[in-house]
Amino acid sequence: MQQQQQQQQQQHCIIQTLQFSTFLFSASHLFFSLFFFFFFFFFFYSICFFAQYIKKCSFVQMERPNSSSGIMRTKSDQLAETAAAMRSPTSSEATTGGGDSGGTISRKSSRRNILAASPGRGGGNSKNTHIRKSRSAQMKLELDEVSSGAALSRASSASLGLSFSFTGFTVPPDEIADFKPFSDDDTPDDLEAGMRKPKIQAEPTLPIYLKFTDVTYKLILKGMRSNVEKEILSGITGSVNPGEVLALMGPSGSGKTTLLNLLGGRLSQPAAGGSVTYNDQPYSKSLKSKIGFVTQDDVLFPHLTVRETLAYAAQLRLPKTLTKQQKEKRAMDVIYELGLERCQDTMIGGSFVRGVSGGERKRVCIGNEIIINPSLLFLDEPTSGLDSTTALKIVQMLHDIAEAGKTVITTIHQPSSRLFHKFDKLILLGKGNLLYFGKASEALVYFSSIGCSPLIAMNPAEFLLDLANGNINDVSIPSELEDRVQMENSETETRNGKPSPAAVHEYLVEAYETRVADQEKKKLMVPIPIDEELKLKVCNPKREWGASWWEQYSILFRRGLKERRHDYFSWLRVTQVTATATILGLLWWQSESSNPRSLQDQQAGLLFFIAVFWGFFPVFTAIFTFPQERAMLSKERAADMYRLSAYFVARTTSDLPLDLILPVLFIIIVYFMAGLRMGAGSFFLTMLTVFLCIVAAQGLGLAIGATLMDLKRATTLASVTVMTFMLAGGYFVKKVPIFISWIRYISFNYHTYKLLLKVQYEDITPNINGMKIDSGLEEVSALVAMVFGYRLLAYISLRRMKLQTGA
Repeated sequence: MQQQQQQQQQQHCIIQTLQFSTFLFSASHLFFSLFFFFFFFFFFYSICFFAQYIKKCSFVQMERPNSSSGIMRTKSDQLAETAAAMRSPTSSEATTGGGDSGGTISRKSSRRNILAASPGRGGGNSKNTHIRKSRSAQMKLELDEVSSGAALSRASSASLGLSFSFTGFTVPPDEIADFKPFSDDDTPDDLEAGMRKPKIQAEPTLPIYLKFTDVTYKLILKGMRSNVEKEILSGITGSVNPGEVLALMGPSGSGKTTLLNLLGGRLSQPAAGGSVTYNDQPYSKSLKSKIGFVTQDDVLFPHLTVRETLAYAAQLRLPKTLTKQQKEKRAMDVIYELGLERCQDTMIGGSFVRGVSGGERKRVCIGNEIIINPSLLFLDEPTSGLDSTTALKIVQMLHDIAEAGKTVITTIHQPSSRLFHKFDKLILLGKGNLLYFGKASEALVYFSSIGCSPLIAMNPAEFLLDLANGNINDVSIPSELEDRVQMENSETETRNGKPSPAAVHEYLVEAYETRVADQEKKKLMVPIPIDEELKLKVCNPKREWGASWWEQYSILFRRGLKERRHDYFSWLRVTQVTATATILGLLWWQSESSNPRSLQDQQAGLLFFIAVFWGFFPVFTAIFTFPQERAMLSKERAADMYRLSAYFVARTTSDLPLDLILPVLFIIIVYFMAGLRMGAGSFFLTMLTVFLCIVAAQGLGLAIGATLMDLKRATTLASVTVMTFMLAGGYFVKKVPIFISWIRYISFNYHTYKLLLKVQYEDITPNINGMKIDSGLEEVSALVAMVFGYRLLAYISLRRMKLQTGA
């Protein structure tokens, strides 16, 4: 007996030693696997980042404008040039003057030559004109002629561009009057960046004359019992020519954005009435490549930089005839034109990501549209949310764009007086009716002619908006309106002795229709002064894509990787996956699998959880894909930036490299901690099975999100679907009734669970948990069919979806 006990103790010690050695082997294997995985991952990521940084630096160096070379000159060079400019007139006076004046220095000529050599002066060297304001134009002149005690002091005068004064004499006031000060028109500066930017280049473009006559738009509101028809626009007439800026003004709800979308071809025509012509031709899809449309909301990718955003837009929208380098150069030109060079490597930012300022964000949106050199540019409230100085700069930039031969139409909400005087034409709307159309400078004259004049000094825009709202406080009341109210003798028509807003609105509409409307319609009948050939270029029915299908796919694929890499490798998601894997490994630590009974009790539950986890996780990640990008998809599709098929394939495939990295980490941790079947074949087959489950589950999430396009409803439907698939997965219920057994065959959890069992226990047991262990070809075919079937359903849903812009 003692010998048997000793033998048992020896065997127990041997077993414990083997288990401890197995634990050490597994732990070391896991440690080295994780070490090499993270090492190669960060090594590859560092190489990509370093290559991108080198490319970015070389590209910036290549695209830097030539004018910046003048800034790199040393201060000694500037002093030498200034001194030479002063000495040359002095020597000339010495040779031509008389005997007494030959040995003296003419202070007047010296001062003028110093002024001519100062930065920003027209008579000086043109290369020095850009060195100003950044250092308050400070200069220090060391001249031999003033070494006798006339010391040189510094002063800053940004308005005159002068930064010097000589001790011992002053400049007379009459000579100061002759000096030309700096002007923003001569050297336009970026007020936010503090750097000089060139004006918008006058590039040749197709001139488009926009005319619209009696434009109406009705919206049908569906109620519980009946439908109600609401009139948004009623009889709007106007025109705008190349080189002009047309402003659409009116209170909230007056129809400004609806009119802008209708003129830009972004609303369905069945609900619209009237006539809208472009060079006397109706709207056609080819106009999308000649129209730029800046929406009110800044729809941009938050994790892309300013330069990446404009570069991708250039590659997708510019013609195929341009090379990639030419398109990137065009993007850099737009960056410098809009004064965005300081923030070109800064992320756009969003609600939870810090990025550029509001003014810079708005300029990026404008740059996205002017990068194609559009003939028509529409902007929906481009100054909303900006301070007065930044808003003035935006409107001045629009004026420069119009001067380049383009037609600009913008909605504006309560502009300042300086902004108001920048507009060429004005449309004033009130409750969908036209209250005024004509030159912005003549608006006050017209309303004075009908008896509405401001009684106090006020902003013209505020005065017009008060009239559009029916508010006549501090406004003279027309005698005709007073007589009408007295004749009707209705208490509802008066309010504290004044006409009601409805009466004021009715009076303004009638006054415009009787006095101005007919004259403006006659003006629209005059033919536009362009050739018939230019008219026909507008009505080309064929779409013009800026890139081929494969180029669109590759560009969108790269953009998707750059935009979503921050989300996929966030610390929250990595912690979630690693923590779940570690907990599973500890719960199923080195689970026994030597006999079929232990397989059912131990590892089958682990394999089922793996199938459920990597079916649940991708579904609720993919649900947000299309609903979150609906605004961006609507905007870019309305501009014909790419084909929907190219976007869909790029969007679904760009997620795969990112989605498959975390599962690798998960499998490595769980597989060796739980002691699953050792062998390279079993390990990689398990990983491939999980990959197939993830791609199939992603397809289901994409289909649900694209079909509903509502996150709340999509999440509810996905929860019910995933729960049903999990219950029918073959672990909880072994025998499913025949009439509902079909759910198993559309459940990716069921097929994934069967595949994992067959990979782990092939050649060990013929069946487990009532499932036959075979080759698994049926399950693989079912999962592949789900991968393509769910994605096809998602694409069809996107194709049938009506985008908000009417594209």
